Amino acid sequence: MLRVYRYVLPGVREQLKHWRTRAQAIPDAELRRQALASMACKQFHCEGGAVYAVANMSMRHVLIPLIVALQTISDYLDNLCDRSTSLDPEDFRQLHQSMLDAVDPSEPLHEYYAFRGEREDGGYLNDLVKTCQASIRLLPSYALVAGQVRELVGLYCDLQVYKHIRPDLREESLLRWWEGHRNRYPSIAWNEFAAATGSTLGMFMLFLAASESELAPQTVEEIRETYFPYICGLHILLDYLIDQEEDEAGGDLNFCSYYAGMTQTVERIAAIVTEARRRSRRLDHAAFHGMIIEGLLALYLSDPKVSKQAQVKQVSRQLMKDSPLMRIFFFVNSLWIRRTSQA
Repeated sequence: MLRVYRYVLPGVREQLKHWRTRAQAIPDAELRRQALASMACKQFHCEGGAVYAVANMSMRHVLIPLIVALQTISDYLDNLCDRSTSLDPEDFRQLHQSMLDAVDPSEPLHEYYAFRGEREDGGYLNDLVKTCQASIRLLPSYALVAGQVRELVGLYCDLQVYKHIRPDLREESLLRWWEGHRNRYPSIAWNEFAAATGSTLGMFMLFLAASESELAPQTVEEIRETYFPYICGLHILLDYLIDQEEDEAGGDLNFCSYYAGMTQTVERIAAIVTEARRRSRRLDHAAFHGMIIEGLLALYLSDPKVSKQAQVKQVSRQLMKDSPLMRIFFFVNSLWIRRTSQA
């Protein structure tokens, strides 16, 4: 955590300062508004993702710009899809081609705004893609993780298309998509698979692995099986858990709402936590991955939204009871959140 505060967070803020300056120069007013809003409201996504850079400090000059740029693309596109008048799956698919291009240095740039009226971004999205590609070229073992990264990014892009189309088509499309993957993931339900695809943590962990000059294919496979669907699924299910009330009010899709009730919600998230912990112990630097898991629980369950939802508070107590480390994280984050919210 000392490394995070001393090195990583300043590095993230420096990168975001650069991208805010670029976003302020976007000619199209709507694209400019969404680019700036995505960084104003979701800076903590970049800060959280860049924690992976602490595990290889000698490569933080590569990992931080890469993680910030890819997460910024993700957050920007989420705003464009979520807050757009468009419900066109072709538009969403074409926008997210930028993420696929970003993780493949050999891929040329495409016309990402081809299916929407707003197109003049002054090269903002192209520059984010090129920054990712340039950073990836500096990762010595990227060839060993490239296939896994591209698969995770492809699943992420699929989710963004299906969850932003017309509300009456969303669930049917998601279930049909799940049918193509369910045999590979027999231990989880369709809503848990969909949630896992929405996390970028697996991508960031694979970037970290690729920053090492010596990397075994077996290690890559173990990382993939630990992060997807378990750590990634935990990440997004916790996000949906604390957003249930506001999503219900706004009529937004929420993957936790597909559980039969709060009892099943507790059981399933607890089961995913247990499996994530079990698998993470097999990885190199198991304590680091344990910190990620406990940090996710603490970060989300210390959110002020939890205190306003009695049922979510119940889940919080259940998930915290077996983890002293998480209770410490929870306490510190609660103090920090209260302090910053009053500032």
